[in-house]
Amino acid sequence: MSNLWQDLQWRGLIAQSTDEKVLSGLLNNKSITFYIGFDPTAPSLHLGNLMQILLAKRLQLAGHKPLALVGGATGLIGDPKESGERNLNEEEIVITWTENIAKQLVKYFDFFGNNKCDVVNNFDWTSKLDAISLLRDLGKHFSINRMLEREAVSARLNASGISYTEFSYALLQANDYLELHRKYDCQLQTGGSDQWGNITAGVDLIRRVEAKSVKLVEVINGEI
Repeated sequence: MSNLWQDLQWRGLIAQSTDEKVLSGLLNNKSITFYIGFDPTAPSLHLGNLMQILLAKRLQLAGHKPLALVGGATGLIGDPKESGERNLNEEEIVITWTENIAKQLVKYFDFFGNNKCDVVNNFDWTSKLDAISLLRDLGKHFSINRMLEREAVSARLNASGISYTEFSYALLQANDYLELHRKYDCQLQTGGSDQWGNITAGVDLIRRVEAKSVKLVEVINGEI
């Protein structure tokens, strides 16, 4: 794992990160668990997922443990786009697409050994989250002012508007990071350049709830 961070930068896989010096030392000197998320917005993985997979694979080859998350829950909601509201797909379609993506991910990672990959589905814990818990246990940790500053949200408010459904997406993704941190001691999330706001929300949620510091990396040109 020597000079892993420098190697990832040399390959053009890193756009920005939190606490670069600390994260560099963490990746270079010990094995950690990290996660990468894939929402079922199409029947299969697509080109926008490629750099995500490349970074995750490099991290696993260096001895780190990947969690490949398929968004069975977040895929039912839809991450806000600057261009406009997403169409909500039927639950049966989302389930099928989630299963397809999970099967495809098996081809890219090692599922044996100490740092074997685990495929997880955020529907498993999000479906158990009731409205009161969402508002009391998660919502109270989010500042509306900060959420309004997100680039996609700001663009939508100045154009076509945004539904409460898509506006709340960040809470669900942040909760994913919290759940994986609690269950797997996940310390790093990687994401595309369109995910910075969502991932920083997860970092902040873990800091507020668990009083712990976790990291994030943005993949250059890795929009999903």
